[in-house]
Amino acid sequence: MQFLDLEPIRSVAGSVKLPGSKSISNRVLLLAALASGETRLHDLLDSDDTRVMLDALRTLGIAVKRDDRGETVVTGAGGAFPVKAAELFLGNAGTAFRPLTAALALCGGEYRLSGVVRMHERPIGDLVDALRGLGASIDYAGVEGYPPLHIRPASVRAVGKVSVRGDVSSQFLTALLLALPLTGRETTIAVEGDLISKPYVEITLGTLRRFGIEVARDGWKSFTVPAGVRYTSPGEIWVEGDASSASYFLAAGAISGLSGGGPVRVEGVGRASVQGDVRFAEALEQMGARIAMGENWIEATAGEKAKRAGKLKAFDADFNHIPDAAMTLAVAALFADGPCTLRNIGSWRVKETDRIAAMATELRKLGATVEEGKDWLRVTPPAALRPATIDTYDDHRMAMCFSLAALGGVTVRINDPQCVNKTFPGYFDALARISG
Repeated sequence: MQFLDLEPIRSVAGSVKLPGSKSISNRVLLLAALASGETRLHDLLDSDDTRVMLDALRTLGIAVKRDDRGETVVTGAGGAFPVKAAELFLGNAGTAFRPLTAALALCGGEYRLSGVVRMHERPIGDLVDALRGLGASIDYAGVEGYPPLHIRPASVRAVGKVSVRGDVSSQFLTALLLALPLTGRETTIAVEGDLISKPYVEITLGTLRRFGIEVARDGWKSFTVPAGVRYTSPGEIWVEGDASSASYFLAAGAISGLSGGGPVRVEGVGRASVQGDVRFAEALEQMGARIAMGENWIEATAGEKAKRAGKLKAFDADFNHIPDAAMTLAVAALFADGPCTLRNIGSWRVKETDRIAAMATELRKLGATVEEGKDWLRVTPPAALRPATIDTYDDHRMAMCFSLAALGGVTVRINDPQCVNKTFPGYFDALARISG
């Protein structure tokens, strides 16, 4: 399908069961592959990004199967990957490319890693520099600082300390944390600059803990992986729902509630979630939404004040901690009572597309006035939305975010709607089920 036309959505109400978290799914797949023992993964996300990781693990000699209940069972290698030479195509999956780069660099084999054109435009030099500091042998097969990569066999040195920048992508730190136990040596990672997306690093530390590895830390400035630790399977892991995906439905509930719709409940994340993006609910609440939350669910509609005004409340806030979910707020800003400013979102520039530029371009099509800077975006909503054809830039979040514009009484055409398969193949069906 080249495009999908969304007719104006009168209202939304109901509940949505979320797919598994992409961030958690690819982390547990990698650690299950490196662990000793068998790991049964419940509610694993089935999407393009996890399929990329699964294909790579099978190529690297890891036994992965589906049991009779449709759950994924991984038999770990108990350390380094058994296959010592391979070529891997990893699409545009940063949660696969970065951690696998680190793990393979420490496995003593020869590997070539590539992806789609956009992946070859996403920086990886800071991670490569850190791995080279450990003695890894990595060459760039194209432009310096970017994939594709050629990893050669090398001996890792007992350096004790390595540095990595934290202000471009938290995935560089995550990759090192996930891979360093392979060395068997105590290693401290010093973070240079201001670490962004801290909640994603918390997910990494929590996942390592589940596999028997406790990382010591000094706030957000340094992390120490102890010597002599081994990945040990916990036997079973339940993957919670994707909190970033929850943001679209929660925002829909708040927007629809302005005219009597809602509430919308998402099932799979809640008070007990380990994902930082559940804090999207707090940001929505600041905009005037009424939020209810249980251990494993969140519900949103418009609060009474917002209903009376017929608008959400404008905001000016730092979203460094929830960069993915903050994209949804940029579209929710179309329904606000004044200009909305998203700050400290520089990481958007190096995601699946340059999301700051893409957001600015597409929001203007709907009639918004948009200003952008290196790491900020300001959205002034129009008096009335205009019908628009939205380009998605092969970015799943662009497609899902802009579907919310149909709640503004206009038809919205989403180009390349299949891009949502990266994380949420059934997204548009789920939206249709709660739409009137």
